[in-house]
Amino acid sequence: MLRLKSLFLILIFSLNLQAIEVIITNSKIKYKEMININKLSPAKVLSVKKFCIPITIKELKDNKYIANRFLRKGTVLCKNDISIYEKKSVLFNFGVIEIEKQGKIIFENSEYIKIRRIDGQIDKIYKDGRLQ
Repeated sequence: MLRLKSLFLILIFSLNLQAIEVIITNSKIKYKEMININKLSPAKVLSVKKFCIPITIKELKDNKYIANRFLRKGTVLCKNDISIYEKKSVLFNFGVIEIEKQGKIIFENSEYIKIRRIDGQIDKIYKDGRLQ
């Protein structure tokens, strides 16, 4: 009986040695949202999904990342779930005034320009400076 108890204790302590250090989300992260370290926490798990390569805290501190998909609370953060943030902006020059908008141009003609913002919404900006 004593052998069984000691074997059980050794098994419990060895499970912690087999654990993998990963980063999990503390709250939900929206699609194309910037990854903030405050919304993440380190954890140890016994296994991860087959194609998941866990990201490290060092990699998160070195670069800025955005989410490639919606991440629920408690999800293990994998490299294929995030991508490096690239600043994309459009500069409008109205003579004296210059306006810079975050996003990329999706349509342009002689009257207006359509821009897709980082969050997915579309802005329509007229070239003469008016809103509508």
